[in-house]
Amino acid sequence: MMKAQDGAGSFLLFITPLLFPYGSASELSVVTCGSVLKLLNTKHNVRLHSHDVRYGSGSGQQSVTGVAAADDGNSYWRIRGKTSTVCERGTLVKCGQSIRFTHVNTGRNLHSHHFTSPLSGNQEVSAFGDEGEGDILDDWTVLCNGEFWQRDEEVRFKHVSTNVLLSVTGEQYGRPINGQREVHGMTYASPHNYWKAMEGIFMKPSEPPRTDFTHSEL
Repeated sequence: MMKAQDGAGSFLLFITPLLFPYGSASELSVVTCGSVLKLLNTKHNVRLHSHDVRYGSGSGQQSVTGVAAADDGNSYWRIRGKTSTVCERGTLVKCGQSIRFTHVNTGRNLHSHHFTSPLSGNQEVSAFGDEGEGDILDDWTVLCNGEFWQRDEEVRFKHVSTNVLLSVTGEQYGRPINGQREVHGMTYASPHNYWKAMEGIFMKPSEPPRTDFTHSEL
């Protein structure tokens, strides 16, 4: 059985009772920082996934895959501000904003770099860091229409440092992760790099700053 890293597992235990199926407990329409969610590749119908299994080639870092099962607990990612910044919980995520995806069970961030992916020969995507802290290669820009990332919208994620798009093209792994799809970075836009927010806990949007400073004495 694969084990979560120390520290990351306690976070999962903390949020697990709060997780709810998409659309059952909230009418929020915009993705917010601090939310924990699953991401569905809409072309291949698999969810972005990671686990404590390392690549046998390339970087040797923790592998990132796509899984068909909707109920896999290793498919939860937390939305955070880009490296060395804090995006306050409940802040609306803007189109064009750079963010991090931190894998809940292992505490590592969605990451890419100039290594070749093992199956398709595209750019490797891995999970990297410790307790949610990695480096600038963990940053991804949200590409969407309008002002904010809408929960029901198909969006793309562009790697800030190398400009590849988070993608799935259907290649499947064998043992020990039999049937899981390769996730990688592609250099061009296509139907293979669209994603949609699915199950999770979505933080309520932050309250707007008050402009009425009227004060009355009791």
